[in-house]
Amino acid sequence: MLPLPFSAGSRIDRRTLLAASTSALGLVSPSLNSSLLGSPASPGGSPTSLGSSPPRSKVAKSTIMIWLSGGASHIDTWDMKPLAPLEYRGTFQPVSTSAPDIQLCEHLPFLARQAHHLAIVRSLGDHGRGTGDHHAGYYYNLTGHAPDNTFHRLLNARTPYPTDWPSMASVVAMKRPPHPSLPQVVTLPQKEGAPEYTRPGQFAARIGLEYDPVFVDGSREKAMEFTAPALKLQGEISANRLRTRRELLTTLDVGRQNLEANLACGHYSKQQHKAFTLLGSSETKSAFDLSLESDATLERYGRGINSTTMLMARRLVEASVPFITVFWKGDMELDALCKSGGGWDTHGNNFHCLKDRLLPEFDRPFAALLADLHERGLLEETLVLVSSEMGRKPKIGDPRSGGPNGAGRDHWTSSMSVLMAGGGIRGGQVYGSSDRFAEYPAANPTAPEDIAHTLFHAMGINDLTARDAEGRPLHLMPEGRPLLELF
Repeated sequence: MLPLPFSAGSRIDRRTLLAASTSALGLVSPSLNSSLLGSPASPGGSPTSLGSSPPRSKVAKSTIMIWLSGGASHIDTWDMKPLAPLEYRGTFQPVSTSAPDIQLCEHLPFLARQAHHLAIVRSLGDHGRGTGDHHAGYYYNLTGHAPDNTFHRLLNARTPYPTDWPSMASVVAMKRPPHPSLPQVVTLPQKEGAPEYTRPGQFAARIGLEYDPVFVDGSREKAMEFTAPALKLQGEISANRLRTRRELLTTLDVGRQNLEANLACGHYSKQQHKAFTLLGSSETKSAFDLSLESDATLERYGRGINSTTMLMARRLVEASVPFITVFWKGDMELDALCKSGGGWDTHGNNFHCLKDRLLPEFDRPFAALLADLHERGLLEETLVLVSSEMGRKPKIGDPRSGGPNGAGRDHWTSSMSVLMAGGGIRGGQVYGSSDRFAEYPAANPTAPEDIAHTLFHAMGINDLTARDAEGRPLHLMPEGRPLLELF
């Protein structure tokens, strides 16, 4: 191994160089070798549709995806079945909303007043292509690609692979022109499952590390404070020291030319450049500063972490960030009560956990987000999507939490719903339906690949071709179709 020139006689290997570069910039990704690709994985399932959708004259500039981590109960929220037997429908009642064709759960009063903005897809399912568990549900609904055999074999032990299909967010990052000063994709307030149990589907994977999201961290304890490792100057680092660090990295890059060729190094060079651009941007600082919001706005959204992240998403839309993902921040106090890991995975006490905690914590800020975007003239150019890895089993009583007496709902990937608003979507409508027990899609069955196509169509992304790091052509979404009826 050749010595690098920054210190006389010093020696450094490739692994150390990459680790040092990553540590200095806070750019940590499980897809470290995402550019060193194997053969493309085979997407599963539905008929192929390679044709482009008709272009839209006016397209969404941004997407906000709100992910209800754990699997939100569709039958207790936006696909209620009041005529089903009690052991299916439970104790909640549907109520009328601002949209004549939409009824919602009685415990969503704020959202009921904004339902005229909503389109609810009630016929989404995995059609037997999933595993019934979280990792596959994340992957399918975040990428639009059916889980391959590794998910069926490994279940929740299946980690992200560099040969995975990219997330919808990363496809948008690739296809949209670069933002002049901010990331293309921001994920907050956490990386899902990090560090030891990372959920697949969040990353750019086979299209390259440079399209990974920038992860912004937040906590329930300090809901107004966010840290973005890739955007943050550690300690009291001055601009002069930042320039010095850049000079050092330039020196390291010269030395790296003497090392063996490695495509991953090339991606880190791009990430280094992006990080320094972000660190030097005043726009970056203001976009992430919630103290600039009025007290009235903060009260409107609420001051908990799942409220402030939705408000942060609105700020990033105003700053023209193309894709913002909000992963629900769980409350570990709910873990024992709901057997849920703190989120929407309500294996036990489903109704108390929804009524008293989860639904109020979602209802207020999400309704505020829709109203705020509309009042600012941003909703038409912003697609808002609420999704999850699964629905909940309509038959009450998960054996793992005491059966019917435990009042929980197990995993259910055969039927679920997604909410959409803005981005050219016609509000106040329902697309498709589930059967009378909310167990399976009935009218207009859809799959996650159709939701992905719909998102890309809303954002004016009609060319879904790409090349991997070895120059091989890819079609990024060969299955499914956009739900043009929604527009």
